[in-house]
Amino acid sequence: MSNIKRSVSFYSLQDHYARGKMNLEDIFKFLKEMGAEMEFISDQMLKGTPHPSEESLKEWDRLMAEYKVKPVCNDIFINTCLYKNRTLTTKEATDALIEEIKLAHRLGFKLVRLVSKTPAEIIEPALPYAEKYDVTLALEIHGGMSFDNPMTKAFIDVIHKTKSPYLGIVVDTGIFCRRHPRVATNYFRSLGVNEEVIKYIDDIFASGTDPKQFFTKQGGRPKELLDLCKNELDHMYTIFSDGYETSDFSILDEHMPYVKHIHGKVYEMTEEGVEYSIPYDELIKYLDEKGYEGYISTEYEGNRFTLDGEEVIELEQVRKHQEMLKKYIAKLGR
Repeated sequence: MSNIKRSVSFYSLQDHYARGKMNLEDIFKFLKEMGAEMEFISDQMLKGTPHPSEESLKEWDRLMAEYKVKPVCNDIFINTCLYKNRTLTTKEATDALIEEIKLAHRLGFKLVRLVSKTPAEIIEPALPYAEKYDVTLALEIHGGMSFDNPMTKAFIDVIHKTKSPYLGIVVDTGIFCRRHPRVATNYFRSLGVNEEVIKYIDDIFASGTDPKQFFTKQGGRPKELLDLCKNELDHMYTIFSDGYETSDFSILDEHMPYVKHIHGKVYEMTEEGVEYSIPYDELIKYLDEKGYEGYISTEYEGNRFTLDGEEVIELEQVRKHQEMLKKYIAKLGR
């Protein structure tokens, strides 16, 4: 039996939460029913973050005591674009990160996910606080900003320089897509994207690469694609398509010592019980062979592609993904 574990990112349930269909306690109950642990979004779901009121903290403590869901990871955002006329200074961003570290500790988290565009220069000044509060800082490696991205490289350089056990990475499985997400295609199709543009992007994936790599080799979007684009929406579709990457699993080989957590991206769980774009059976086998013993946290993003007039099916998609993870993990031997 593998030691890989399951959790659910509260990000997956953001639509239900924002529309008042579920409150924090409902989400705790939902996770408890599935036997999954918790990845939290404090900026989104804990009022006053990073300085919530004592009343909010008391309610948090009650939920933790009653439902006994393990706090695995807290996703944080250093909002460097907080002001319209400037980005945060290094000191402002560092101070913000320090406050987030303190809150993560108070909530019971030993790991925080740093959003992909976190400035690398704020990490070393904040590192003593990570050590003091026993909170690991892990940068998200996200589709469109994978290991070749300058900001990602800068963070990994800090890991190598400091050799700190309190630094690592969170791998988003959107870098392992084998097909363009069908729900995204159907959403843009409903808005009127040209079918020739859709086919062009699908053909890129079918050839074994992704738009990001393909466009880079071409020196940008090729003329034959631009000629197919008839309006702004067509252009938007091609630009957004480079957020889904087709990296081989081996891209993680040299980075496995730093992998602290996995975002199990979900765009669409099919009726057959598999994710349409990402080969999770192969990925989980790879992770197990590499000795990964952390969490894969369901992160449903298909909600943003819900067609007009249809219901957002967050609960169903999360359940299906968790069932799939549980099945694949159980198949692994030790």
